[in-house]
Amino acid sequence: MAANIPLVDLAAQHAEVAAEVEEGWAQVLARTAFVGGPAVAAFEAAYASYSGVEHVVGVANGTDALELALRALGIGPGDECILPANTFIATAEAVARAGAEVVLVDCEPGTALIDVDATLAAVTDRTRAVLPVHLYGQVADVASLRDRLPAGIAICEDAAQSQGARRDGLQAGAIGDIAGTSFYPGKNLGAYGDAGAVLTNSAELADRVRLIGAHGSPRKYEHSVVGVNSRLDTLQAVVLSAKLERLDTWNALRREAAARYDTLLADLPVTRPTVTPGNEPVWHLYVIEVDRRAEVLAALNADGIGAGIHYPTPVHLTEAFATLGKAGDFPVAEAMADRILSLPLYPQITEEQQLRVVESLRKAL
Repeated sequence: MAANIPLVDLAAQHAEVAAEVEEGWAQVLARTAFVGGPAVAAFEAAYASYSGVEHVVGVANGTDALELALRALGIGPGDECILPANTFIATAEAVARAGAEVVLVDCEPGTALIDVDATLAAVTDRTRAVLPVHLYGQVADVASLRDRLPAGIAICEDAAQSQGARRDGLQAGAIGDIAGTSFYPGKNLGAYGDAGAVLTNSAELADRVRLIGAHGSPRKYEHSVVGVNSRLDTLQAVVLSAKLERLDTWNALRREAAARYDTLLADLPVTRPTVTPGNEPVWHLYVIEVDRRAEVLAALNADGIGAGIHYPTPVHLTEAFATLGKAGDFPVAEAMADRILSLPLYPQITEEQQLRVVESLRKAL
């Protein structure tokens, strides 16, 4: 029987960096620099340079990154933040944790990126920020938002799925006022546990994020604001530095795999991903749309194919955020949620594995 094909193969990725990670961890242990230290500073500087921003502040996870970014902007109770209905719930949680109100809008058909026109229509005199989500590795139209939004409304990018992606030459995380990203293990740049970062060109915002993430403490036992404990773990910084050196190569392999899927799926009754002009996606996920999704997914999984769904429930249809809307309020997001299916995709996936995925999909259809 053929071996199972995972949705993401973290073991194959680890094999490429194992020696470097082991050496880096040994140095951390020898220095006993378990919180902060040179490993964290080195990664922050390297990721800032890679992303084309002046400042990167490492934090504990991607949800914290968005919350601290919003708090650094001064957003809180009484403010509204607009975000797409089809995102991981963490985007909405970050707004709620900052004390602001979540305002949902629909997405564009095909790309599933935030609908710019719907966003503009949702703006009120209480709108303080828009959180475009760079979904599946493709960059939302931040430039149009910047050009068309009223002055004073900040753009906080959710760049968790887009490390290395570009749109019209601009890199994800460096287009808006501030950005939050996640280094959850399955991301294009993933740690060996939870980790995240805030990116910005503003020294003031970066200092504010760092202050809030360290208990609001500019100096030991001085606390100027109510903060939290959210710091990038030193061991994770070692992992991220090792992987960052390979990120462009890995993203190129993802593009090759996505192009191969495009060819292999051409004669099947599925909707393939749409890429907008000017986008250079990094294919965090390869998401198709199919009829009878539940049956197709079950058949793939039974055949050893690690397909999945990202995401099955729009934010307003979760119990946690049920007050934000009802079924039918965001028809594009809701229709896609019933049809989307993520196929296995990672840098080390082979042509033979992809052929087997598509053959299994063909049978399931």
